[in-house]
Amino acid sequence: MAGTEQGSTDGTETLEDLPPSAKLVFKVLEYNGALTQKGIVEESMLSARTVRYALERLERIGVVDEDVYFADARQNLYELTDPAGEFTTDEKEACCAD
Repeated sequence: MAGTEQGSTDGTETLEDLPPSAKLVFKVLEYNGALTQKGIVEESMLSARTVRYALERLERIGVVDEDVYFADARQNLYELTDPAGEFTTDEKEACCAD
């Protein structure tokens, strides 16, 4: 999602506008794929309350989806909505140019 990486001046919140804890949760999900809240707490070393708040903020801007964790229905599974769409084409080319 190209728009999630840029700051916004029109009043809509973007990934860049979020607190560092939410950005860390985003990166944990980006590197590890879908995780439960407990898994995110373990990987990020943030408190459960901080992770919960970060996930709420990430869901609000539409970069994280919540789904049922079938191995334990008491928990939810969180994953990025579009992990491959993080960069725009120009950024990928600039990053990977020879």
